[in-house]
Amino acid sequence: MIKLYDFELSGSCYKIRLLANILGVQYKPVSVDFVRKEHKTEKYTALNPFGEIPIFEDGELRLRDAQAIMVYLASKYDKSGTWYPNTPESMGRVNQWLSTGGGELMNAAGARLVKILGYPLDLEKLQAGANRVFKILDDQLASRDWLELDHPTIGDIACFPYAALAGEGGIDLKPYPNVLAWIERIKKLPGFIAMPGM
Repeated sequence: MIKLYDFELSGSCYKIRLLANILGVQYKPVSVDFVRKEHKTEKYTALNPFGEIPIFEDGELRLRDAQAIMVYLASKYDKSGTWYPNTPESMGRVNQWLSTGGGELMNAAGARLVKILGYPLDLEKLQAGANRVFKILDDQLASRDWLELDHPTIGDIACFPYAALAGEGGIDLKPYPNVLAWIERIKKLPGFIAMPGM
């Protein structure tokens, strides 16, 4: 039985729920109280020493990090082979956006933590970092529908949640019309599910 240690308001956990739903993968959710920092307790650091969620289990396999989990899900359960194509060029191109989704775009996630959960972080710096990334995304999407390739991939899913939730971090996406159009395209994908705040 597949198990996902999950928090409903986490964009990183949502990436896994979204991809699993698109691929028709069934799993058992285990709710983690992120607000009370349950993921930092000994029970959860035994599962992921970094004290972060999501945590994913499929039989004997345990994975941490949303991007790594998406690579596994797409590689194992996507019969079409389109969400994470296995040619070297495609993998390289998609992986760049997996890195962006787990890296630079986390500025938008951090801004959201400040605004909705009161985390003591530098909001201005986080918003500036997020706006820099949204400008890059907007330029990338100026002449294409998806971040890479001619169809959606896990690279798009990696970057989607914290773009779609940018407003919760006090970030206005109106200057980025291509990002806004891309968000709407993702929402129309078969199997799409939303999360609170979208």
